[in-house]
Amino acid sequence: MSDLLDLARAALDAAKGGELLEAYASWGRETEVKALAGEVESLSSAESRGLGVRIIDGDRLGYAYAADPDPDDVAWIVEQARTNAALSTPDEGNVLPDPQRAEPLAGLLLAELESTSVEEKVRMALDVERLVRAADPRVRGVDMAEYAEGIGRVAIASTAGVEAETERGDCWSVVSALASEKGETQTGFSFALARKPSDLDLDRVAREAAERATRLLGAEKPKTERMPVLLDPNAAASFLGVLASALTAEAVLKGRSLFAGRVGDTVASKVVQLIDDGRTLDGPGASPFDDEGVPTKRKAIIENGVLKGFLHNAYTAKRMGGSSTGNARRAGFKSTPGVAPTNLFLQPGTESPDELMGRAGRALYVQDLIGVHSGANPISGDFSVGVSGLIVEGGAFGRGVREAAVASTITDILSSIVALGNDLRFFPFGGAIGAPTVLVGEMTVAGT
Repeated sequence: MSDLLDLARAALDAAKGGELLEAYASWGRETEVKALAGEVESLSSAESRGLGVRIIDGDRLGYAYAADPDPDDVAWIVEQARTNAALSTPDEGNVLPDPQRAEPLAGLLLAELESTSVEEKVRMALDVERLVRAADPRVRGVDMAEYAEGIGRVAIASTAGVEAETERGDCWSVVSALASEKGETQTGFSFALARKPSDLDLDRVAREAAERATRLLGAEKPKTERMPVLLDPNAAASFLGVLASALTAEAVLKGRSLFAGRVGDTVASKVVQLIDDGRTLDGPGASPFDDEGVPTKRKAIIENGVLKGFLHNAYTAKRMGGSSTGNARRAGFKSTPGVAPTNLFLQPGTESPDELMGRAGRALYVQDLIGVHSGANPISGDFSVGVSGLIVEGGAFGRGVREAAVASTITDILSSIVALGNDLRFFPFGGAIGAPTVLVGEMTVAGT
């Protein structure tokens, strides 16, 4: 990783007096194995390496980057950033953060992940497909079965005094089962994420995908009624993904957040604790520092239902008169930092999903939200999306539900949350979103 830090330092050497310069160097490798019908459908591995340079001169920002640069290319990248800065419009929000010491975070990249052979990766992809087919005789096909992993390294240096480097790695398994009976086909999805391959429970992934598909066989369009709604962790995380985009200071500055001007207001029920924590290893967004070198930390965004604040990078903090929360996020070396969660999650409760089902009475259990991007609006707060799931009665699953929709507003849903389960799971929705099963007191379920 030292070569990345060397690249970043070389960029600093090319800075001129009066300029603020930040260099961001990164390397990454992603590997993916897909299985189909007992054979390897595809095996791919791709690497990327690059350097991005941000220059601020007289409140003017310029950015330039290059893929896989040599040390001799660094001066050219800096000069391109300088040229771009001269052509930009001044903005007092263009600043670099002051240096802060980030406490090391052990366990982000484990030796087992780096040493796992290609043959073992292929075996896991083939195994998860075989397991999902064997989980239930009604599983007649597998739409997707894969093992994948990502390893990355980052180094940041700036004339403000920031110097930081880190590495990380994750692996995951994804499977989508196709269950058929009496001419009907339903799909079930499952996903697992871990720091090392031996922690991936392929049996659980396969069983869950098969169960989510088979239990929807025979599903019907329900009658329209008001009833409690249980969002399983996958559905709840999809909802939080919409919510997350409204909780950044960047969205507030752009007029794209329904929470603008509401810090200190009650925006959810008292059981809601919404946390962003870049230091929890349970989430895939863990890192000792953000993409500007600011240390990450645990912070409450909503506490006991009250909105406590927004997520910031250095730019939004300057514009809004606050401090960076360690939430600067880049798409890679090709981009300047925006604002995004690290690991955003609902603090889980103490009740199991079965206990929540018993508490709900007659309710709709939602396992999939459909059309979230088009039916959920983080600006107006409108929320109307398609759903599939099951009717719950007497604490047990009843008939399946399809071609239904739930309609409400984001704030009404938050205010109507009655309880949260103890089954917190993280998903790669908009970064890293975690949610347990969520019991919403009442929503309109639209059907016939």
